[in-house]
Amino acid sequence: MTSTDLPRRITVWGAAAVQVGIIIGSGIFRTPPQIAGHLASPVVILALWLAGGVLALLGALTYAELATLHPQSGGVYVFLREAYGRCVAFVFGWSYMLVSKPLAAAGIAVVFAEHLNTLLGTSWDVRWPTIAMLMLLTAINIRGVVLSAGVATFLTGLKFAALSAIVLLPWITGKAEPANLSGTLEPGSFTRALVPVFAGIMWTYDGWSDVGAIAGEIKDPQKNLPRVFVLGTLATTLLYVLVNIAFFVLVPLEKMRGADTVAPAVFAALLGPAAGLAAAALVIVSTSGSTHGSIMTGARVTYQQSRDGLLFAFLSGVHPRWKTPWVALTVQLALSCMATIFVKTFEKLAGGFVFTMWVWYALAAAAIFVLRRTQADRPRPYRCWGYPVVPGVFVLAAGGMTVITIAEDWKGTLLWLSIMSAGVPAYFVWDVFRRPASA
Repeated sequence: MTSTDLPRRITVWGAAAVQVGIIIGSGIFRTPPQIAGHLASPVVILALWLAGGVLALLGALTYAELATLHPQSGGVYVFLREAYGRCVAFVFGWSYMLVSKPLAAAGIAVVFAEHLNTLLGTSWDVRWPTIAMLMLLTAINIRGVVLSAGVATFLTGLKFAALSAIVLLPWITGKAEPANLSGTLEPGSFTRALVPVFAGIMWTYDGWSDVGAIAGEIKDPQKNLPRVFVLGTLATTLLYVLVNIAFFVLVPLEKMRGADTVAPAVFAALLGPAAGLAAAALVIVSTSGSTHGSIMTGARVTYQQSRDGLLFAFLSGVHPRWKTPWVALTVQLALSCMATIFVKTFEKLAGGFVFTMWVWYALAAAAIFVLRRTQADRPRPYRCWGYPVVPGVFVLAAGGMTVITIAEDWKGTLLWLSIMSAGVPAYFVWDVFRRPASA
């Protein structure tokens, strides 16, 4: 086992496929029915989808500067380390390894397993197909980054094409009902719905930042990273808004309410009652691609943290033949399987992930202000457009989401806050024990 730098083998297209592949997962099918349960105006819902994309774009513009400033594996972890020091970086890596990434991978994979049951006509406990899929995709990631990027490109291409077809077919076939886009808000409903609706939307957009985690393996990162961050986020935002329009003109808002996923109703409207299997197949492809990318990027944070001496050294082990962080990938697999077994439901998995990550997204974006001052002389191949307004708005929005979520459900967030907070004493204990070894 060695602990060397990972080779730069990922092309701009491979990186874009990983980013978009992570973003387009289960959320685009699971979130619309949940939103329909809170709001009665398709136009307002579409505006919130657009607002979510704009917020993700502001974050992408900010992170593009940070990632090209420090093009290393780790993404958000690296930004926090450079701006705030080792303690903050450790606490992020602690919660990311133990909570955030296992919840994300398991949450997406659970939706995969639910639709696998639909496709095969089985009634398996969803935890076991989820674990099997996590094991398969982890094995692919260990086998090599070029193979992983190729799988990501293939799966992302399939689901991008399928979603594009959903956008076009209602109008081509004449089955679109534009009248479905009408609707009005009930008094006070917007304020009550904003937190759960926007949390679901931002879960669906999540992944725009993850390409930074593989920055250390992307070819020509100073040129390619800004392209991937910005263009990938823009493309996904446009697709999401158009897909939701297609959903509305095919399936009335009232019919979406109470459903687990919108896909079967959409395909039934397009292809007839037998379209359930096609819908299940699309969700399976989509969630497989998203889980694959999530596994790929997540392990790079643990790998980089271990290289920095902030986790056990064995976690930075690189496979001697395939040059992948196989130990970090294996540990991540074990934690994701535990999350699948003990947390179980998609809603709990998604809710925990969204809350824990937006705390860090805000802090990482604020790093741009710190590093503009403390590393002013360092070359910046890309400078954030709209600075300081763009990163400032993103920081305020991300911080506001965190504060509102705690105020709305402080009991539900207490567990995740406790796990994150435990990282602070854990860092000092770690620091005490590592000093003799480094002396």
